[in-house]
Amino acid sequence: MSMLVIATASALLIARYTSKWSVEEHLQGESPESLAIDREHPGRIYSGTWGHGLWRSDDAGRRWDRVGGGIAHEEVTAVAVSSADHGVVYAGTEPSAIFRSENGGETFAELSGLRALPSSESWAFPPRPETHHVRWIEADPAVPGRVFVAIEAGALVRTLDGGRTWIDRVRGGPIDTHTAATSALAPGRVYSAAGDGYFESDDAGESWSRFVDGLRHRYLVGVAVDPGDPDTVIVSAASGPYVAYSPRRAEAYIYRKTARRQFEPAMAGVPGGQGTIASRFATNPDEHGVFYAANNHGVFRTADGGRSWKALEIPWPQGAFERGVDALVCLPSGG
Repeated sequence: MSMLVIATASALLIARYTSKWSVEEHLQGESPESLAIDREHPGRIYSGTWGHGLWRSDDAGRRWDRVGGGIAHEEVTAVAVSSADHGVVYAGTEPSAIFRSENGGETFAELSGLRALPSSESWAFPPRPETHHVRWIEADPAVPGRVFVAIEAGALVRTLDGGRTWIDRVRGGPIDTHTAATSALAPGRVYSAAGDGYFESDDAGESWSRFVDGLRHRYLVGVAVDPGDPDTVIVSAASGPYVAYSPRRAEAYIYRKTARRQFEPAMAGVPGGQGTIASRFATNPDEHGVFYAANNHGVFRTADGGRSWKALEIPWPQGAFERGVDALVCLPSGG
């Protein structure tokens, strides 16, 4: 069983399992927003926050320290660790900028070429059109230096050399990616859950195909790939942003697909779409066929590639998810 870390607007929740589940709250009042694990350093976790910079734990979340010297903005909206580059850390912010660290997040340098891309003049976040942000960073586990960056909203861009140079969005690619994924079992494949649908690339972002067959809801938020089968994918979807994120008006669903078949609903064992926000997903490389999904009803686990789910009986603090869920990661137990 994995250890779970969940970012919510009010606190970072850490659920550990020994003979039963227990929950700790960390970073209260720091508005944790993004999460990443350094699998080269067991127990090392990063959390970006809204307005309070970047934090790191080296002991599986028991203690947290502020890091991130050199990050020019306090709103750290995305963070990722490159396993192919032995722990290089990337942090993304609002306004959109990318920073890179080679010393475990202690100090960062900006990769300023991102802001010089031609498409940057059109980037805008509709609720606050005067700004935009890095929504997701996906460091390719198969190729050192290859990193995909999603700007909300306006582009999915990439670097092939660790951020020294950047390649702008391509025609036919996703515009409003919320989550991206890669798989070590499928080098060159990139998966995108976007506000404009579901996309895949088989050539590391050079070209894209849009797959929406079977999706009755096409505003996608989360995507995850089976650690044992790169053709099995799950997504969380809603009809639009207003029902994807706010528990008060929520209506979101989970879908799955295998190989090139169309999507099908994957709601067995999870609450119905009405009243449910778009789930955030996590996987553990050692658990094939297993996905974790966090939403405003708690955390759910599937061991059969998304065909059926079970709620994890975790004693969450009262009201823990009343403002939704921003990110989820899992670590092997024993961290």
